Amino acid sequence: MSTSLLQAIETTEAALIEAQVHFGHGTDNAWDEAVFLVLGACGMPLDAQEKELKNKLTQSQLNQVQTWLTKRIQQRIPLPYLLGETWFAGIPFRISRNVIIPRSPMAELISGHFSPFVKQPPMSALDLCCGSGCMGIAMALHMDIPHVDMVDIASDALTLSQENIDRHNLNDQVQVVKSNLFAGLDPKSYDLIVSNPPYVDANDYSQMPAEFSHEPKLALVSGRDGLNLTAAMLSQAANWLSEQSLIVIEVGNSEVALQEALPEVPFMWLDLSHGGNGIFCLTGAQCRQYQARFRAWHNSR
Repeated sequence: MSTSLLQAIETTEAALIEAQVHFGHGTDNAWDEAVFLVLGACGMPLDAQEKELKNKLTQSQLNQVQTWLTKRIQQRIPLPYLLGETWFAGIPFRISRNVIIPRSPMAELISGHFSPFVKQPPMSALDLCCGSGCMGIAMALHMDIPHVDMVDIASDALTLSQENIDRHNLNDQVQVVKSNLFAGLDPKSYDLIVSNPPYVDANDYSQMPAEFSHEPKLALVSGRDGLNLTAAMLSQAANWLSEQSLIVIEVGNSEVALQEALPEVPFMWLDLSHGGNGIFCLTGAQCRQYQARFRAWHNSR
């Protein structure tokens, strides 16, 4: 008996629900995950028309669906690693298994040009801990920022970022730099600095679903409280921010630990209509005002 595209999606959805896999790497429910898996396995675009759902799958397509579904359930491999692609801020990105999967709620802020916090269009931006390059590339495309630097310490991440720069024809606008935060950059100032650094604390990491074990630990964990990289960034950020500038950093659940460590700092915690938490911003002036405090906190860790 032949199987239609819709039947394959429904069967896949049921299997994912029964297996109680964790969603959170691009989808948040079994139906969307099933659609991505089946359409990807069949080489079809996500905007497939309703009439196409009646199409019958070939045997090779059925085999690919089953192979990916088995890996998704039995090995708990996140779906983007099977697809080799994911979406961020409405933009497709190549993804590889040695780089963290893009999923930051920062996408909403980039799509909205960081309004109302960014008053004037930035002329330069920096993406620290860039991973796949999703945030820097999304800023270049959505905000038309003329110059975007993207930094990471991992060679695999930089290779993937360059592939995504090439894919979107942004070599004149975006460049990657291998660097431990600011250390490898030429002296300059930026109008906007963004980062989705490793911020998972030791306790949270020990309790994460099995899917996260497939991602590089270096891209997830940042010390006991999840704030090692954030502390290092804040201790140096004032030196890299222009007069009318903003730094935006995601720290997730480590928000509580950050506020407890620096209660005197007026972090602006951003509301997100599409979900997510733990993203704050500071102006360049605020970073300069509290730089001594940031340095003392970093040095005490």
